[in-house]
Amino acid sequence: MAEAVLFELLHLEMVAQVYKEAESGDTEHGKSISTLEGMGFRAGQGLIERFTKETPSFKDELDIMKFICKEFWTNLFRKQIDNLRTNHQGTYVLQDNRFRLLTPVSNGKQYLEEAPKFLAFTCGLVRGALSNLGIDSTVTAEVSVMPAYASQTSWFPQLDTSF
Repeated sequence: MAEAVLFELLHLEMVAQVYKEAESGDTEHGKSISTLEGMGFRAGQGLIERFTKETPSFKDELDIMKFICKEFWTNLFRKQIDNLRTNHQGTYVLQDNRFRLLTPVSNGKQYLEEAPKFLAFTCGLVRGALSNLGIDSTVTAEVSVMPAYASQTSWFPQLDTSF
C-alpha cells in the first residue's frame, strides 16, 4: 500500500513540476500535456515489457485490451478497469469509476478543467504499452464526473498515429 501512495505523490509532483516550468515561461501550456504524455509513453513501454515477460503471446487485439484492463491496470493502480467496451472496429473505451490519480483533486466539478493534466501521463502509459505490443494507437481521456476516468483507445494499423 505504501508504494501506491508513493506513486500518487510522484505523479502529483511530476504534474506540478511540468506545469511550474510552463508558468515560468520555459514551455508552452499545451506542451506540458505532451511532455507528461511522452513521459508516460516511455514508462508504459518499459512496464509492459516487465509485465508480459512470462505471458504467452496474445491472439488478437481484444486479448491485448483484456490484459491491459486486468493485469496492466491492476499492477499500476491496484484494481481492474471497471468497464471495457468496444465497437469491434478498433475503438475501445476503458472506464475506471474511481481513478486513483484523480482522487486527490476530486472535490467537485470546479476541478474538471484541471483533470487533463492529471490524465496525460496515464494516456501515455496505455499508448506506450500498446506500442510495445505492436499496436500504434491514439489514447484520449475524458472525465465527466470526478474521480471517474474514461479512456478511449483507437488504433489504425495502416496509419502512424504517433504524437
